[in-house]
Amino acid sequence: MKTDIILSGVGGQGILSIATVIGEAAMNENLYLKQAEVHGMSQRGGDVQSNLRISSEPIASDLIPLGKADLIISLEPMEALRYVQYLSKDGWIITNSTPFVNIPNYPDIDKILSAIREIKNNVIIDVDAIAKEVASPRASNIVLLGAAAPFVGIEADKLEKGIKDIFARKGDNVVEMNLKAFRAGLDYSLKSVVR
Repeated sequence: MKTDIILSGVGGQGILSIATVIGEAAMNENLYLKQAEVHGMSQRGGDVQSNLRISSEPIASDLIPLGKADLIISLEPMEALRYVQYLSKDGWIITNSTPFVNIPNYPDIDKILSAIREIKNNVIIDVDAIAKEVASPRASNIVLLGAAAPFVGIEADKLEKGIKDIFARKGDNVVEMNLKAFRAGLDYSLKSVVR
């Protein structure tokens, strides 16, 4: 088992929470895990990117080479495209459809989404709308994690355990909210993409 994941988005969207849940699930499964430095965290609204590598064998480097990422999981569509050169030919992009417009010359969102659709394997999901509907707007990152779950290489129930472990200190209500968000994202991918 080996999965190389690029996590991307904008500071404050919850990229680190996604990485933490996946990491917790990987460690619970006795998998090897390496995570590269997260960039852009110092500025809310700035570019955030992290390399997350999971494997059943020891991992030599924490950086994913160009063209070798199995997944790009992005909370911001333009940020998904920023790292597309890292995606393997059979890799998947799982991205939020809603832009985080934090610059005056933000590109046309329809052009961005069109470019993502040109990539063979893609899941474009409005995580913000789903999070508001089933849980809380604050859980949009966990909706995205759910949408990515079929491609991570760790069973969904193991990721759910990771959610329980990570959010347990915040109370049962927060755990349940995040589980609902995760399951809604997972359901979206299972119904619309995974066959």
